[in-house]
Amino acid sequence: MSAVVVSLETVSAAHGTRVLLDGVSLGLGTGERIGVVGRNGAGKSTLLRILSGEAQPDSGRVVHAGGTRIGALSQTDALPAGTVRSAVVGDVADHVWAADPRQRAVLTGLGLLDRLDEGTATMSGGERRRVALARLLVQELDLLILDEPTNHLDVEGVAWLARHLASRRCALLVATHDRWFLDEVCDRVWEVVDGRVDAYEGGYSAYVLARAERARRADATEARRQNLLRKELAWLRRGPPARTSKPRFRIEAANALIADEPPARDSLALRTFAAARLGKDVFDVEDATLSVGGRELLHDVTWRLGPGDRIGLVGVNGAGKTSLLRLLTGALRPDSGQVRQGASARVATLSQEVAELPGELRALEAVEQVARVLTLERGRERTAGQMLEQFGLPSGRQWTRVRDLSGGERRRLQLLRLLMERPNVLLLDEPTNDLDTDTLTALEDLLDSWSGTLVVVSHDRYFLERTCDVVMALLGDRRITMLPGGIEEYLARRAAAEASAGSPGQPPSAAGAGGGSATGRSTATDRSAGNGSGAATGARTGPAASTPAAPAMTSGELRAARKELSRLERALEKLERQESELHTALAEAATDHRRILALNTELQAVTAQKDSTEEQWLTLASRIEGS
Repeated sequence: MSAVVVSLETVSAAHGTRVLLDGVSLGLGTGERIGVVGRNGAGKSTLLRILSGEAQPDSGRVVHAGGTRIGALSQTDALPAGTVRSAVVGDVADHVWAADPRQRAVLTGLGLLDRLDEGTATMSGGERRRVALARLLVQELDLLILDEPTNHLDVEGVAWLARHLASRRCALLVATHDRWFLDEVCDRVWEVVDGRVDAYEGGYSAYVLARAERARRADATEARRQNLLRKELAWLRRGPPARTSKPRFRIEAANALIADEPPARDSLALRTFAAARLGKDVFDVEDATLSVGGRELLHDVTWRLGPGDRIGLVGVNGAGKTSLLRLLTGALRPDSGQVRQGASARVATLSQEVAELPGELRALEAVEQVARVLTLERGRERTAGQMLEQFGLPSGRQWTRVRDLSGGERRRLQLLRLLMERPNVLLLDEPTNDLDTDTLTALEDLLDSWSGTLVVVSHDRYFLERTCDVVMALLGDRRITMLPGGIEEYLARRAAAEASAGSPGQPPSAAGAGGGSATGRSTATDRSAGNGSGAATGARTGPAASTPAAPAMTSGELRAARKELSRLERALEKLERQESELHTALAEAATDHRRILALNTELQAVTAQKDSTEEQWLTLASRIEGS
């Protein structure tokens, strides 16, 4: 039986004149795993701080179950002065904490096991954040609240954190823009929007479907937003089974929504148009060796990027991803070899730092300073105001001075100014930092119709798979390696390298950052295909695991199966109604804790029955389709 760990009763909170939470009532039970999404500034962090007890609401009540142990990671953690050891394990003797497998796993997984005696005061912000996260994860807690925990983690670090959280039994509440992470660790989603909190069953993929369905049923007027949801849902459903089968939503409903939705982008048409804009050459890296700070990052590397190539670049922290981008732009020069840039290439770079913006200008003026209109595919035009709206700055915020914008808003403004320059080569270094999921969807939609060469460095595997055709990696051997199997192949290669080195628990940010020996010449792509690295298109994700095919049904079995499928659909509809009614009853009973407990128990039973029925429906629908 699931007990309520923390609940809100008609809670309201505001920031200045803006209402963030307006009479919100909700509860979080033991073992529940909830992801929190919403626009930047919608109130996600405020909701988490109120639930953790760090902040008080303006009105309403927060109720914690007696003896509840709560740990919270905020975006502005202050570590005590001292070493990593004192911050994470305190004064506990080494033989004591080292005997605890959880503490060892946390320190290893976050790359801190060999840095215990380093002082936290001299660490970078990202390193200090990992220490704060480790300090939290070594504790035994009933509720774990995490605000953007994947910030400053590389792809491996995010994958490790997802596995670690999946193994814990405590309740989890996490606000993150990392959509892959949401699907991996969460079974429900709360969306903070317009002062309320809307609940959705399932991870991020199921949340996308539910939002699209709600919009369709309500016949909403936000046509553009609906279309983006349909587009993203179509991409999710058409992808490899490993990505789309995990969220247990109804295939039939999803297929109905995307029946007329074309693929996210026409890669061939974009490549053809890009060749017309760029010619045949974009970047040619020939036999280049690059050292930074006395450490050799690349050795005798040859890499060619052609028009329309869409490359995702991954690698451990410190492997040289940002340095490689700077090599392409000429900000760094190779020790030997050469880098040639095509004559028609107009390169724009988004760095990890928020560039100097004109603080005295209004947001709209700052964009119009670059361009008043952006021309999209098929001659469509969008004004600077419309683009700001699409990137999460509504008309009411467009006249705010740049210096008064939040960090996330300035990041979006920086990105939009870059796109308004109409470059034909985009180099994006961690573009998802400080962007909410809706803004990321809008950016992906814009990039779908953008005809140019794209190189993305990111720890956000969802964004990489969504926007890029090819994944390449810096694996610490001073080469650039193409990965036909995408991120899954990268993680498998890293695990194999660690195993062969005899250190299966090697920290993700410590192993292979710049060592290894390489002889001869590394050619990352084959130009003979005539389109640079695009010769490996379709290599975003690894092949799905094959499973034995079920025997074909006879005509009699097929009729019986379809009849059973109809029965399961009716049962699902009934369970969905019961689930909705129970959610309503829970909201109405916010002040009656005994009633909440009884309703929550009933809801868990209905949810379990619904999950089981959905599994039966999916299995049977798959067999019918195969016959």
